[in-house]
Amino acid sequence: MNDRYALRGLIFTGAIAVVLAAAPYRAFDLDRFFAPKELALHAVTLALVLLVLRRVKTLEFSLVDLLVAAYLALSLASTLAAADHWLAARALAVTLSGAGVFWAARAAAGAGERRAIVAAVAGAAVLGAAASLAQAYGVSSDLFSLHRVPGGTLGNRNFMAHLAVICAPALVLAAVKARRSWTAAAGAAGLALIADALVLSRSRAALLGLLAGAVILACGYWRARGRWSGLRTAFRLKLLLLAAASGVLAALLLPNTLEWKSDSPYLDTVTGVVNYQKGSGHGRLVQYGRTLRIAAAHPLLGVGPGNWALAYPKFVDGFDPSIDYYYGLTINPWPSSDWMAIASERGFPALAASLLVFAVLLAGAWRRAAGAAGPDEYLEGLTLASAVAATAVVACFDAVLLLPAPTFLAWALFGALAAPSPALRTVAVSPRARRRLAGAAAFIGLVVLLRSSGQVAAMRLFSKARSTAQIAAAARLDPGNLKIRARLADLQGGRD
Repeated sequence: MNDRYALRGLIFTGAIAVVLAAAPYRAFDLDRFFAPKELALHAVTLALVLLVLRRVKTLEFSLVDLLVAAYLALSLASTLAAADHWLAARALAVTLSGAGVFWAARAAAGAGERRAIVAAVAGAAVLGAAASLAQAYGVSSDLFSLHRVPGGTLGNRNFMAHLAVICAPALVLAAVKARRSWTAAAGAAGLALIADALVLSRSRAALLGLLAGAVILACGYWRARGRWSGLRTAFRLKLLLLAAASGVLAALLLPNTLEWKSDSPYLDTVTGVVNYQKGSGHGRLVQYGRTLRIAAAHPLLGVGPGNWALAYPKFVDGFDPSIDYYYGLTINPWPSSDWMAIASERGFPALAASLLVFAVLLAGAWRRAAGAAGPDEYLEGLTLASAVAATAVVACFDAVLLLPAPTFLAWALFGALAAPSPALRTVAVSPRARRRLAGAAAFIGLVVLLRSSGQVAAMRLFSKARSTAQIAAAARLDPGNLKIRARLADLQGGRD
């Protein structure tokens, strides 16, 4: 029982931390958000894994487990072959933590914490939307993003919107199945905040993901009418629809501090959602084409996790909107698509494994809903299908599971709601083997935590640096930080 409450507490802590953790070092536009969130992700994942391993007696591997393990193995092989091992290790650590969260959440759900995990994911998404709205309506903070506002503590309005779309099905489920009326009302208020933030974000990828997830939810709830949707469920669904509509109206009518260049910014977003002939849509197509050239040149293992930014400039001829020509690097450290990132950085076999993981999760969700013996099982399967579809669509147009916050929340939700499936392989775990597994997990986790702590410390030192020696010390703390390395090279070149 104590382990169960500890699992619940860790998942709630992790969900909140990966959304709100940020640093005030403005010289680092993205890393000041990602590095603290990665530190929180790795710390909570390590605690979860060690807690789960305390009592495990057998390891059962279903099809999805074997596919996840295959993806991890291919990612590890790609890391070993990468040109920059610091960047590769950082990206691999996020992947490993995502897998750890998935397996820990599934164990916690089996112990009776499924409802708590769904509530944690939903609540974290609402917190992210609330921080974004605070920025949009005039609240300033050193922990809010300066570019791509209103990103709040997520660092970018698109990242906030992606997270909201992925977690929205969990919020709907939590509100519909709430045991108390005030909890359902709180869920409706949270959905209004998310709807408001989504409109203000103007994220086209989020709109497409929302459409995919909403269609599945709408069809599923329509099929369930009269069978499992009683008067209370019908009332709560209407309340949620009203709340979402209220959020949209608030975004359109309430004055905010956002300075859009267009006279009709929100209409432009809707009408241009699939525009690929100009703007960011065209830029993505250009980037995808060149990223596929990287993948074709390195089909088996790619160029290494996190190494896309180093490889991409070599495949550019002429002007490219993805390149920062001042530093000679890419503007973002990853391409505008998880799937493109995996193909170019980890190879086509890893891409196939990751796509199969999503396909198996989606198929399992549908099977669980179709064969449900009661309303809870039906709605949980429906929610998982919606969340998986939304994640897969959003990942086509931006980085999602490469980032710490959606990695924690999405895999926690997937693990909690994944349908039970037959074990293809079962391994008995002796006390001695359990201690060895825990020791290996602790060693890897501590190394990763030390690495993440170095990233945060390097940003702090660099932000206060007054000499080349201090910047060199920051580079030693975080050898994979391209910004610090570029600045150090400039200073050393000027000195020479």
